[in-house]
Amino acid sequence: MSEFFVSVVTRLTFARVIRKKSTEEFSCVPYVIALLNCFLYTWYGLPVVSHRWENFPLVTINGLGILLELSFIFIYFWFASTRGKMKVSMLTIAVTIAFVIAAIISSFVLHNHHHRKVFIGIIGLIASGTMYGSPLIAVRRVIQTKSVEFMPFYLSFFSFLASSIWLGYGVLSHDLLMTSPNMIGSPLGILQLVLYFKYRKTTGIMEEQHERDVEKSNEKPTQQSQVTATDDINGKI
Repeated sequence: MSEFFVSVVTRLTFARVIRKKSTEEFSCVPYVIALLNCFLYTWYGLPVVSHRWENFPLVTINGLGILLELSFIFIYFWFASTRGKMKVSMLTIAVTIAFVIAAIISSFVLHNHHHRKVFIGIIGLIASGTMYGSPLIAVRRVIQTKSVEFMPFYLSFFSFLASSIWLGYGVLSHDLLMTSPNMIGSPLGILQLVLYFKYRKTTGIMEEQHERDVEKSNEKPTQQSQVTATDDINGKI
């Protein structure tokens, strides 16, 4: 359920992208890596890798995640700059090829569920670590600008909640490959929340300062044009 809320909150971010018709400073990397993560854990939960349907919750939640992440990536592509379109296209193609190769190896090279789970689980561990680490791009921007504008609270909160729940799922099911990546995700989620509460009050102040700077920059040409016009009149006289 927490994964569903993460996706819903992400839709709010993309509602802003659609409204402004621009991806602004949002990065495509977290969404592409999240797509790879959903691919891998959907495959991990299927009977091809897991024993029967022991990890059925992974299939349902991450299967929905695939559809949602693809829709987010498409929206990002539509409103991105030319350079942004190339970047998101190359990344999406790369992670899709990586997943297909992993699926083929696990299906035709490895011949028992244990080895398939270990193989896909290790790749999923790397993908999850990258996914949970990708918000560090936003964290760096928050520290540099002292603004949380591009690190929404609800996205950080539900990401932390999702990783914590999956951490509990991994512990209760005695699945180390499910537990390990979320041991990274939970602390990173806490870090994002701490930064949010630290800088949330300064965001409004910096936005007001930015608006004042814009107003001043707009006033200067007007004043300059008035001075030029006065000089022209005096010259004619």
